[in-house]
Amino acid sequence: MTFSAKLIKGGKIVIPAELRREPGFNEGDRLVFEREGDTLVIRTNAQVLRKVQANFKCMLKHPFTVDNFIAERRAEAARE
Repeated sequence: MTFSAKLIKGGKIVIPAELRREPGFNEGDRLVFEREGDTLVIRTNAQVLRKVQANFKCMLKHPFTVDNFIAERRAEAARE
């Protein structure tokens, strides 16, 4: 399906309702615009945050807890 919108003064554009509903864009959401080649990708801040969290989660070697983190830092300090 194809949609169109008009860019108005100040760089404003109204995203058609059907296109806002599908990705879960809501009034007041902060949107992030990314350029991928000649394509413009629009995501909410929450979507970007989830993507970043998933990327970092893959890098963890074991389950992360604050208690484990503090214990590791204390062990490092004791070795120094």
